Amino acid sequence: MNGKASLADLEALAAIVAHRSFRKAADGLQLSPSSLSHMMRALEQRLGVRLLNRTTRSVAPTEAGERLVARLGPALREIDAALSEVDDFGSGPRGTLRINANEVAARLLLRGIVPAFLSRHPGVALDLVTEGRLVDIVAEGFDAGVRLGEALPRDMIAVPLETSARFIAVAAPAYLAARKAPRTPDGLMQHACIRQRLPSGKRYRWEFERRGQELVIDVPGNLTLDHPDLMVQAAVAGLGIAYVPEHCARTWLDGGALVTVLDDWCPEIPGLYLYYPGHRHVPAALRAFIDVVKAQR
Repeated sequence: MNGKASLADLEALAAIVAHRSFRKAADGLQLSPSSLSHMMRALEQRLGVRLLNRTTRSVAPTEAGERLVARLGPALREIDAALSEVDDFGSGPRGTLRINANEVAARLLLRGIVPAFLSRHPGVALDLVTEGRLVDIVAEGFDAGVRLGEALPRDMIAVPLETSARFIAVAAPAYLAARKAPRTPDGLMQHACIRQRLPSGKRYRWEFERRGQELVIDVPGNLTLDHPDLMVQAAVAGLGIAYVPEHCARTWLDGGALVTVLDDWCPEIPGLYLYYPGHRHVPAALRAFIDVVKAQR
């Protein structure tokens, strides 16, 4: 290597690799994409090695870049933790708080928690990422994530956002007027069902439970969607039965545009939780966010 890298250079490199995007990394660092690109070219020249492969549409680390960022990760987190501790003695938490959640969870946060948090802590920039896929929050540089209680990694500390949740089967009255409503999950095989495509690309199999009996049904249907709100809209339009989070359908249920079926096969399940690693220092910004979550419950 022909030169040394600054901490800002290394943090910028880590952000680019985490986002796989100059634009997204630049937004988080409050830089222009062109300035960030110039920084990386200067860094590569000082180190004498290419760190990033660039195309007009994407950016990815070279083998050297991948190895460097992998080694840097723990060190950068320790630096953030040290600076966070200093913040506790200053005017309050600062910096960026990155949280991974799906869109449904993000909407729940935006109803009250996020506005209250940003109002109390203007020095924190909240980066709420809604990719829809389950990720390793530690490996991908997130401070915390949001998931249903039944899907939480075991080595994480969890803080409840809602006490319980429920998935329900719904249909429009007009759809059911011409057909018998199913009495058991097996009865769905005689219906048009609005199927769901998961972020992984797999089709979701509907899960039911009653008095200890569990059933998993690969339902039929000629319409597949990838978002619960779209599934609700399709059900309202009379295109079939949808299986969605209850709060996504609540407005339409209260207005009579939808009704539930198989109610006794749709029990409550553990709701959404904010979770984070318990084996390392908790940043001041995350501690402040957790305090807001607990105050809102």
